[in-house]
Amino acid sequence: MIIDIPATTTGQVNKKLVEVRKTGGAVTLGRVLTLVVCTRDSEYSEDIIDAANEASREHPCRVIVVAWGSRDAEPRLDAQIRVGGDAGASEVVVLRLFGELADHESSVVVPFLLPDTPVVVWWPETAPEVPAEDPVGKLAIRRITDATDRADPAAEIKSRLASYSSGDSDLAWSRITYWRALLTSAVEQPPHSPITSAVVSGLVDEPAVDMIAGWLASRVDVPVTRRVGPLFVEINFADGGALTISRPQTGTTATLTRTGKPDARVALRRRETSECLAEELRRLDADEVYETALAGLTKVTYE
Repeated sequence: MIIDIPATTTGQVNKKLVEVRKTGGAVTLGRVLTLVVCTRDSEYSEDIIDAANEASREHPCRVIVVAWGSRDAEPRLDAQIRVGGDAGASEVVVLRLFGELADHESSVVVPFLLPDTPVVVWWPETAPEVPAEDPVGKLAIRRITDATDRADPAAEIKSRLASYSSGDSDLAWSRITYWRALLTSAVEQPPHSPITSAVVSGLVDEPAVDMIAGWLASRVDVPVTRRVGPLFVEINFADGGALTISRPQTGTTATLTRTGKPDARVALRRRETSECLAEELRRLDADEVYETALAGLTKVTYE
């Protein structure tokens, strides 16, 4: 069920939420957190809401979508309430802010936060320079950005270290979870020769590839090179052998090659945004490994 409430106030929207719960049986019991999504009011808004809804199936929550409309318009709040099949396992409140109201999003969000539940903020598009100092970011214990598809993704992900605060994360990090697990498992297989260098290659505008390079540089004290080209990770060993994991850019299966051993085929598809968001919502504490991977980016050589 979708209920539109044009030109309204936060008080009127809250009253409508109470009515919906009474008449439709929708309740906030079992909601484990409040997810605030800060985005632009654009053609991508529905995709972003769908990703949040899908993630909510694992983490029942109230989703508050703050969509910035035109700042040249008269100040106005248009709201929408979604429950039932249109809201996954959550209840969704879409708040479209126009005019000067877009500069006061935290004041609009606060009345809809669930009491005694943690708050997570997700910026699926443009993120504040310092998320922890953003007015909405200050409400949250976890702040999630996404460097993917930005104007300069490599510069975007590198800037995360300078602005990092405990509780920050980026979906470019959770996109490489399977890569990290596979690389860790492969390196632990005998023979156990010391690592001498590593090469990480991929698209220039894919920050997840940069995160693989930063993570490797933070884990092994050897030269790590980031190249632009086919998608692969190559690890070289002191005994002259090498380990390579490669995958077509749009493929779902990778090839694991190691000197002296037969090739292996492993499932390694690109993760959907909803999967990455759900993973980020599983932990509400600081992600120290993400922080060290960001620091590792400073050791990576770019070619």
